[in-house]
Amino acid sequence: MSCWALVPVKARRAGKQRLAGLLDEAARAALIERMLAHVLATLRRAPGVDHTAVVTPEREGLPEDILWLADAGDGVNAALHVALAALSARGARRAVLVAADLPWLGADEVAALIGASEKHGIALAPDRHGSGTNAIALALPSDFRPHFGRGSLAAHLAEAARLGITAALVRLPGLGFDVDEPEDLTLLNGRGDGRGELRL
Repeated sequence: MSCWALVPVKARRAGKQRLAGLLDEAARAALIERMLAHVLATLRRAPGVDHTAVVTPEREGLPEDILWLADAGDGVNAALHVALAALSARGARRAVLVAADLPWLGADEVAALIGASEKHGIALAPDRHGSGTNAIALALPSDFRPHFGRGSLAAHLAEAARLGITAALVRLPGLGFDVDEPEDLTLLNGRGDGRGELRL
């Protein structure tokens, strides 16, 4: 059964605007690139992930082994819905949607999310605040429509319920920590556990 990881990425110079008070445009772009590189490297190591695709307006800088799916500019959720259909057409039978800004993500955590989706049909990884969603794993083909953005966890639970599925929640540190706000950057800079991941 083919499982694809799918990572949405905004245009590099347009991302992380909420960090503009701390980082200039070049520094934000560099942070985005480093977090994306970490996520892609983690997905390569994750048991159960066969291929990886990135949905983004920009092909430049992506590794050759990554499938580029163009973002047509209608919003991340519309782009992901189209991308899921494209992966189904390529023979994918499962997908794991993973945010590009998870600097502590571990391969074992991705595998745990996929395993939960195999058992329950859909698995969601909440952010550390318990209101957003940082990753989703689900079987394909599916009529599931992503609802990333503020308050997305409740929207994704409702979307799964619309399909008759009680989604599993997978709460793990690397899946839960994304970098959006200044306080997140402070936590990222202060991590000292020896893993050496993106300590700026």
